[in-house]
Amino acid sequence: MDATEPTGHAPDHDGPDPDAVASRAELLPEEREAGSADPQAQAEAILADSEERTQDPEGTRDDSTQTPD
Repeated sequence: MDATEPTGHAPDHDGPDPDAVASRAELLPEEREAGSADPQAQAEAILADSEERTQDPEGTRDDSTQTPD
């Protein structure tokens, strides 16, 4: 990996970093109480959405319900 690549990401990696997904899939106590059918899938979906918004903020702006007019 060269110095221009973000830590934890392979140059040809599609989707969120598996280590980040695993870290985010660890539930907080209140999340454990509420329950989660698949914390790993939820973490992956949230990180993939975040990565997409970071990589293409203008392209994802129109899809956001939080974007001001």
